[in-house]
Amino acid sequence: MSRRLTELSLIVLGALCTTGAYVLASLGRFASIPANVGPFLVLVLCLFAAAHLVTRMLARNADALLLPMAGLLNGLGYVFIARLNDGFAARQAIWTFLGIGAYCGTLLVVRRTRMLESYRYTFLMIGVGLLLLPLVPVIGHEANGARIWVQAGPLNFQPGEFAKIALAIFFAGYLVTKRELLSMSTFSLGPLKLPEPKHLGPLLLAWGASILVMVFQKDLGSSLLFFLLFLVVVQVATERLSFTIAGLFLFAGGAWVAWTRFSHVQRRIDGWIDPWSDAKDSGLQVVEAAFGISSGGVTGLGPGRGNPYLVPIAESDFIFATISEELGLLGGTAVLMAFVIMIGSGLRIAIQTERTFSKLLAVGLTALMGFQAFIIIAGVIRVLPLTGVTLPFVSYGGSSLLSNYVLIALLMRISDETEGGVRQRLFKPRKLDESKVDRAPTPAGTAP
Repeated sequence: MSRRLTELSLIVLGALCTTGAYVLASLGRFASIPANVGPFLVLVLCLFAAAHLVTRMLARNADALLLPMAGLLNGLGYVFIARLNDGFAARQAIWTFLGIGAYCGTLLVVRRTRMLESYRYTFLMIGVGLLLLPLVPVIGHEANGARIWVQAGPLNFQPGEFAKIALAIFFAGYLVTKRELLSMSTFSLGPLKLPEPKHLGPLLLAWGASILVMVFQKDLGSSLLFFLLFLVVVQVATERLSFTIAGLFLFAGGAWVAWTRFSHVQRRIDGWIDPWSDAKDSGLQVVEAAFGISSGGVTGLGPGRGNPYLVPIAESDFIFATISEELGLLGGTAVLMAFVIMIGSGLRIAIQTERTFSKLLAVGLTALMGFQAFIIIAGVIRVLPLTGVTLPFVSYGGSSLLSNYVLIALLMRISDETEGGVRQRLFKPRKLDESKVDRAPTPAGTAP
């Protein structure tokens, strides 16, 4: 009960913060308070209150921080999307509603995570199929330099956002049965001690799939994300650093070959090293984002007072630059802190759970969210080459919102199972062993 009360309090606080940012953005743009501020607050509260009530009914022992942090990031992202484009804001509101529905539906359908483990190869086929779907000639199409979109009639989505969850479930299920074989050192490769080469197939398969995504879909972000997901889960399952080192060398080698052979990879790397050499074309986004972030300073120009329109695709790939420009270093740090809290909650769930599959799945899902946030933010501030992944819960995009709410729901289910099991063990009535009960001696001549 205390966890759910904490969750509800944080949801209300996050709704108030979102509404305050919405009002300030309107004041900065139009010098007037929006007329729909009341309905806006009620709508935000109702959406996340509904998610809270479903959590209270279906996962009452779950973590109290994940849902409020997701709601805060979602609300903050919506405010800045609305500040950039009213049409995108209307669509994002619909996707938020559907995302909350996906969260509730996942908790309703997945009552036990062990049911996912038994379908691991089904999830492998689903994940691979979704990953390759953009390469299908009729429905797959390229946008903004990457072939990661599928269009079926009016529906336009990124299947890779859902493939990552399916692959995380498969990796966790596969390594539950293979972790002992992968932990054995029977083969030497220079200074590295590895298991038999036949057991290295999944590592090579993950490496090959990530390189194919990089080459044919021209998507550096997803390629790196999928491979890092597998490396992290393998490291946790086997506790062998040699796998991580070998995997990083494999990916670095594949990336180097792609850089020397494929022009679209070369353009990304060149734009990362020196975006000012082509500041009007390939380096335009990075350069304008850098000027925007620098103009924000520590406290920012104020919501609605900046010029984020100068950055192409600011509502998606560069939403972090928009937030940093108008809320400054403090606002950007607040976004990072929210992600750190969510990642910390996910890792705490993984540590506390005793079932190996649940542990690996929690680690994989948390790694997906953390690495995705890191990859896109690092691309915006030029720590890494720019990629096309979205900032979870913040960027514009329905596929990203839906998949990340499903991800959060799975973490909540694992947390509920873990805490429920702990509480059951702690508070389960214990049988009294009468043979060990000390009895007072019976006086002589009296009935016992």
